[in-house]
Amino acid sequence: MRPLRASNQSLDGLAVILAVFMCIAWIAAPTVVYAERIKDVATFSGIRENELIGYGIVVGLNGTGDKDGTYIFQPFANMLTRMGVNVNPADIKGKTKNIAAVIVTAKLQTMTKPGSKVDVQVSSIGDAKSLQGGTLLMTPLKGPDNQVYALAQGAVSIGGFVAGGAGAQTIKNHPNAGLIPNGAIVEKEVPIQLSRKRHLELITGVQDFTTTKRIAEKINRDMNIEVAKAEGPSSVSINVPEAYAEKIVEFMSRIELMEVEVDAPAKVVVNERTGTIVMGENVKISPIALAHGALTIEIKTEVAVSQPLPLAPKGAETVVVPKTEVKAEEKKAALTEVKGATIGELVKGLNALGVSPKDLIAILQAIKASGSLKAELVIM
Repeated sequence: MRPLRASNQSLDGLAVILAVFMCIAWIAAPTVVYAERIKDVATFSGIRENELIGYGIVVGLNGTGDKDGTYIFQPFANMLTRMGVNVNPADIKGKTKNIAAVIVTAKLQTMTKPGSKVDVQVSSIGDAKSLQGGTLLMTPLKGPDNQVYALAQGAVSIGGFVAGGAGAQTIKNHPNAGLIPNGAIVEKEVPIQLSRKRHLELITGVQDFTTTKRIAEKINRDMNIEVAKAEGPSSVSINVPEAYAEKIVEFMSRIELMEVEVDAPAKVVVNERTGTIVMGENVKISPIALAHGALTIEIKTEVAVSQPLPLAPKGAETVVVPKTEVKAEEKKAALTEVKGATIGELVKGLNALGVSPKDLIAILQAIKASGSLKAELVIM
């Protein structure tokens, strides 16, 4: 039994030593740094969306179309004339409620080949009540150069409804605008000659000198050659290496998949209309003492009615006597110390005060005015 006891002691000692080494390894482990792909924070110059727009007509509405406006009846009559049906616009006006004039918009990516399909947005420009159940007739979509790049047509999906009668009405979402998924066929490509490019430019989504510097350093380190240079807070210029002169797409793909640590400025965005507050992870605050209270004023009016008795003399009238009561109440505010080195501690301290989003907006403005908020305060 003694050898077994010695063996147990040895195992216990090894367990202790292993636990110590695991603790040392955990303490000495480097901090995890999260990086983003370059394709998620920047785009190549020239590779972008192009806006298209067109004027169209939606038909098949259930009495919810345009009721007035010659801008719908004249184009509709012209369309019927091109189809061999001669119609006077005056004969259509006021007699049909199933058509609506719309503006059709779409976004066309660079180098999208003819025959591809893109989504289109349809928006009413007249007094139509709803586009529910309507179908967009063939509509040419033009670019800023007045060239037709796509043709749109299809059933409009509004994702809601409008229903009701003379006394009440129920509306869900916005029935005067809708979407046609894959509703436009590309007829003309927005070209760009990638094979001839010897110089590329990356445009970052956020202007930041640190981020563009890190992107340039990452590209140079990965390529083992100085090909990238930060030109400003939002652009990085890249010279195409000779090895990729005939493989420009492969070179661009390699750059997009590189990961870089993105730095963002400390910023607090406040929307006063909705009470929404968004804070970045770099927001910091100096230790402060904060007191916040609210004054509530309630004004209540009661109406007392004095009516004449049944056998009152002729000429007696009913007298209405309003009685107004004003009540003011101010909540007690305690002075609370907020020790906020990070955003988490700041939120925890403010939540301890039990403040609402509206109150928090006023508190943040006061903290910024005092100089304790180490971030940019953006009010929308």
